[in-house]
Amino acid sequence: MNETSDFILLGFSEVLTLQHLLFVVFLLIYIITMIGNLSIIFAYRFSTELHTPMYFFLANFSFLEICYISTTVPKLLSSLLLQIKFITFLGCVSQMFCFLLLGGTECYMLAAMAYDRYNAICHPLLYGIIMNKRTCLGLITISWVSGAINSLIHTVLTFTLSFCGANTINHFFCDIPPLLDLACSPTAMNEIVLLVACGCVIVSAFLLTIASYVRIISAILNIKTNSGRKKAFSTCASHLIVVTMFYGSAIFMYFRPKSSYSMNKDRLIAALYAFIAPLFNPFIYSLRNNDVKGAVTKILCRILVVKKY
Repeated sequence: MNETSDFILLGFSEVLTLQHLLFVVFLLIYIITMIGNLSIIFAYRFSTELHTPMYFFLANFSFLEICYISTTVPKLLSSLLLQIKFITFLGCVSQMFCFLLLGGTECYMLAAMAYDRYNAICHPLLYGIIMNKRTCLGLITISWVSGAINSLIHTVLTFTLSFCGANTINHFFCDIPPLLDLACSPTAMNEIVLLVACGCVIVSAFLLTIASYVRIISAILNIKTNSGRKKAFSTCASHLIVVTMFYGSAIFMYFRPKSSYSMNKDRLIAALYAFIAPLFNPFIYSLRNNDVKGAVTKILCRILVVKKY
């Protein structure tokens, strides 16, 4: 039986002036992330020329990123501005489940997006047959189901631990490492499951993603024109930066024993995949894309014309 009814999230800093600065920074990150991802969703929804597998995945990915950053930032903002640092036990359970669900889903969705680009570049003549509507929906469904199963396992295992009244979490949200660090009951089973799950979910999805990009780069090398190769490499390099940042920080956070936890350092690492990756993704994956920018521009023009008349 768990004696703790609620928890206190320490956040990033106890200095009041620094908290106000952090509030502005995280608020801007949240607003920009929301606008960027919503722009992609609206562009896909209202532009028929974007109704292709690539943009179907991007729209779903943008929706995922909106949910992902919304699990942590609103609570963090209230903590920084209003000094409301406590979170109820059920609130902590819900936040961890949602965060792990969305994080696990993102791993597989990144792999699905890489697989889509692999087929588009390496099998262009068969692309429409391979990446049909059923396949795309199936990949999205598998991503969400896999993320849900992974999240449920970790959430149940974590909150069956005893915290013996200790309720101060040295982090800015309810995550596995700080809660394992807080627990007073044995956590060996949790650590084993965490390592196995990281191997099955994060590492396997990362390897699938990298394997797709290796094949893509091999195909790019066969492009005869220098401009074509440069453009293709530029796109792949940008994608790989985000993939490496997300997976690298997630692997560092979860794929290690409890004895190596350092919450001060871990908070900065967690910020990479919790805030920075969702912020950069719209720009790297879509807003640099001329088709998406053209679609967004057309939608804005329609809105302005409607308002004018």
